[in-house]
Amino acid sequence: MRKVKVAFFADILVEDFDGAVRTMFQLINRVDTAKFQYLFIYGAGPDKLLGFDSLKIPAITLPINTNYSIGLPFFAQTRLNNRLAEFGADVIHIATPSFLGNFGLDYANRNGLPVISIYHTHFISYVDYYFKYAPVLIKAIKQRITLEHKSFYNRCDKVYVPSESIKIELCEMGIYSAKMKIWKRGIDTRLFSPDKKDSSLIQRLTNNKNPTIIFASRLVWEKNLETLFAIYDQMQTRATPINFLVVGDGIARQTCETRMKKAIFTGKIDHQYLSVFYASADVFLFPSVSETYGNVVVEAMASGLPCVIADGGGSKDFIEQGINGFKCSPYNAADYAEKIDLILNNKLLSAQFSTEGLQCSKQLSWDQLAQTYFDDVKSLVFKRPEQLVLA
Repeated sequence: MRKVKVAFFADILVEDFDGAVRTMFQLINRVDTAKFQYLFIYGAGPDKLLGFDSLKIPAITLPINTNYSIGLPFFAQTRLNNRLAEFGADVIHIATPSFLGNFGLDYANRNGLPVISIYHTHFISYVDYYFKYAPVLIKAIKQRITLEHKSFYNRCDKVYVPSESIKIELCEMGIYSAKMKIWKRGIDTRLFSPDKKDSSLIQRLTNNKNPTIIFASRLVWEKNLETLFAIYDQMQTRATPINFLVVGDGIARQTCETRMKKAIFTGKIDHQYLSVFYASADVFLFPSVSETYGNVVVEAMASGLPCVIADGGGSKDFIEQGINGFKCSPYNAADYAEKIDLILNNKLLSAQFSTEGLQCSKQLSWDQLAQTYFDDVKSLVFKRPEQLVLA
């Protein structure tokens, strides 16, 4: 049987860039080259991607978040069309409904090719943060995103979504439920494990043995940083002395350091180092409501770290309230602080959350998820054309 040819469109393919790109590389690193041939088309990334066929196009850095770039296919249309014609794709994989994603979708629709997409980023949840100083625009922008998402994803044949919560929101936007399939994210339980615990690492960093609350994320406003600041303030007034550890970097780091003067900032660190912090801390705090999935929550749970998170976004689906962690009213700092105190002052509860969280994380296998993806790619190729059209 001949190889299945997949043209894969993504704005950023820089390994370990963020959770979305790490998810893509979990698939990229598992491509069976005896069965599949991939052409990667991207804006930001290496000139050649891991020995695969690849085409890098012009890209521009986003002004509102200087860590992010978007591809500009209209500056490379001739190269793109020639390369795609030469490649002869059977399936189109699109990462994001961006300029490049829409180019790929239009190409697929013109040529009668099936499209698979993974819903990585819940863009509509970012609007409140980036337009908070222009509130009159928020409603119109959200309506525009809703219409664009509806048009984009309803023209795909299969859309992977990471949680029931996000699927419900997308259905409310008008995206067909039949297009969507729950496809979570895996976790490397050899990397993230309670066995990585090394309390001396945190003690060397803090110069004390106080309990440690850890927040790990990109330091960008859509992570609900204003609530993080308020939680920090609440914890400073509590009777229990604590360490507040912030892992990550981003455009809001300077503000975070100014606003949380006693917190310890590590900057961006690799996952080997991060896994030790998770296993050695006492509580994982995550107030973000903009997650489609929330990789950091699963990483913390796999490390045996009790979690206190927002009751919002895709992350909330991991937590059974009071069983394997706590979910809090998203913008209520006092709620988070009270739940953190409960864990720090109740060893039995902390141990319960740790045990239950470990059980939850063990059910998430990248190998199984990748196999599902590659099976679905093949099934899209070998379906009769009329089966690819939503009835």
